[in-house]
Amino acid sequence: MTHEFKTPISTIALASEAIAKPEVLKSRPKVLKYNSLIVDENNRMKHQVEKILQMAVLEEGEFELKQTDVNMHSEIEQALKNVSLQVEQMNGTIECSLKAKEHIVQGDIVHLANIIHNVLDNAVKYSSGIPAIRIETKNMDRSIVIRISDNGIGISKEDAVRVFEKYYRVSTGNTCDVKGFGLGLSYVKLVTEAHNGTVSLSSIPGKGTTVEIVLPV
Repeated sequence: MTHEFKTPISTIALASEAIAKPEVLKSRPKVLKYNSLIVDENNRMKHQVEKILQMAVLEEGEFELKQTDVNMHSEIEQALKNVSLQVEQMNGTIECSLKAKEHIVQGDIVHLANIIHNVLDNAVKYSSGIPAIRIETKNMDRSIVIRISDNGIGISKEDAVRVFEKYYRVSTGNTCDVKGFGLGLSYVKLVTEAHNGTVSLSSIPGKGTTVEIVLPV
């Protein structure tokens, strides 16, 4: 489960280091920006704890989602804000194309936000060099399609069909590179299906991965 906390901890560390720089301390907007990131990531860690506690309940189908109107474009933009500092530190880029005209989903805002964060975290974490991440949305058949692509290490077809299984981890051939305990994408699948949606993954080893989440609107 620890990888669920590594990304926000890393972001908090980077933001804390940035605030301590003399040139940043002289700029109130920059201080407020980094302080906001620290607050956001701290709150996200609290949500991660709740997510871990609720996974077993979700699997049993006993969890009652707190249904509200969720603006998926707003959640995507917030997730991008939180991950942007890490991408900038790696000299990477994020391309965003939110074209879905209908992007309000009935669902649990905490869980829906978590799955976007989770997929974006993977896109950064499994980068083989300079990250190039693209996130786009569109409408199709009364649904919103959210597609997140990266240029990372990719995975084989054999692994791709199993990545949504609980505890399944893709080995990169170096045990030090195996991150987490295989809960991330299984959680994404559980939450998406709990919202009557679907999730799929396509990947080419050495070239990158695309995760597509489809939710009814």
